[in-house]
Amino acid sequence: MPNVIGEFGRPPELPAEVSPAMTTPMYWFYELAHASLNPARAFGDVTKIMFQNPLNPWTHTELGKSIAAACEVFERTTRRYAKPEWGLDSTEVLGVRTPIEIESVWEKPFCRLLYFNRLHERPLRHAQPRVLIVAPMSGHYATLLRGTVEAFLPTHDVYITDWSDARMVPLTDGRFDLDDYVDYVIEMLQHLGGNVHVIAVCQPSVPVLAAVSVMEAASDPFVPLSMTLMGGPIDTRSNPTAVNNLAAERGIDWFRNHVITKVPFPHPGFMRDVYPGFLQLNGFISMNLDRHMDAHKNLFNHLVQGDGDLADKHRDFYDEYLAVMDLTAEYYLQTVDVVFVKHSLPKGEMMHRGARVDPSKIRRTALMTVEGENDDISGIGQTEATHRLCTSIPDERRVHYVQKGVGHYGVFNGSRFRSEIVPRISDFMVSAANAKPANAAE
Repeated sequence: MPNVIGEFGRPPELPAEVSPAMTTPMYWFYELAHASLNPARAFGDVTKIMFQNPLNPWTHTELGKSIAAACEVFERTTRRYAKPEWGLDSTEVLGVRTPIEIESVWEKPFCRLLYFNRLHERPLRHAQPRVLIVAPMSGHYATLLRGTVEAFLPTHDVYITDWSDARMVPLTDGRFDLDDYVDYVIEMLQHLGGNVHVIAVCQPSVPVLAAVSVMEAASDPFVPLSMTLMGGPIDTRSNPTAVNNLAAERGIDWFRNHVITKVPFPHPGFMRDVYPGFLQLNGFISMNLDRHMDAHKNLFNHLVQGDGDLADKHRDFYDEYLAVMDLTAEYYLQTVDVVFVKHSLPKGEMMHRGARVDPSKIRRTALMTVEGENDDISGIGQTEATHRLCTSIPDERRVHYVQKGVGHYGVFNGSRFRSEIVPRISDFMVSAANAKPANAAE
């Protein structure tokens, strides 16, 4: 799970201040290359179908299976992956299999708030905690947190932010930067009307902490009962990782010159400045190129051998991993500058709409931070630093937990997340809801 910087190598460099005619070709060439492969992809699909037809005598031969497998690998390595489906149709609540209906309950141009409505046959005797999960806006879709949502559904009412692909948002809908991100979080919490817990996974830890700080400073009645920050870059000066060092070494101008381009026609976001998903994907893949090449070789072998289970696992993983979205340039650059270059939040210098963000104003919201022992994206101590900033939260309403044996992804997904992290967060929420909070700042 990359943070907002993205784990990229060296995309083609572009001048920082040039006309649209100079900045758009990088994206246009990508679109042209993708379109030029359509005839080959169509031919590959036809060939695959032909060599998978049980009436074709070649289908059952080693050659026929190899041709069909090669066509599928070609198709999968050249396609543009669409936004994945959630695939969460039901969950088990108190031993009863309960269907789920996903509803959009709040919407703005760059985000929808989704509610996983559990359709109980009978009302629950006791209301379960309401949880707002703030998903990262860092290249992948919110569906990357499918496992996170699934783990909380049996015991919680779950909401999640569903961020929009910037190339699909028309220019007429305006800009979206880090200040807007903070505003969106505040508006969603206000829309939910209080009595809610918020969980920020990775990158949104900074804007969520900022949003709660702003709300507390304004004595907003809808501040969350608790705030759980997981593997977030609150203070990247603590145990900096290779990704953090990249930002410090390069500076904001390097990112502006290397990764910002304009959305080409005919996408709805035509001419919007973005950090495009295909460049992010280039970075994701190049960091572990050998591993991804081996994975596709293994897919070919599994298809030839008829091992459907392993082939399906490969498809499921890469359908999610290769689905990426564009980020608005102003949000991306401001976040890199504020969080990774200037370290504005831990220095007490972060501003929101002209006012300083002051986490010491937080009194009513309980705080939990979670880190992974082997996290190579947000190093140990970066999230824990939140406790040094939130000086007004009583000690009995704050918790820090380090999960042994997991990396960044394991902080919010996987078996240890389900068995060890989720129960701790659930207990913390119950304690936060039952405890008498400190009075709001006057």
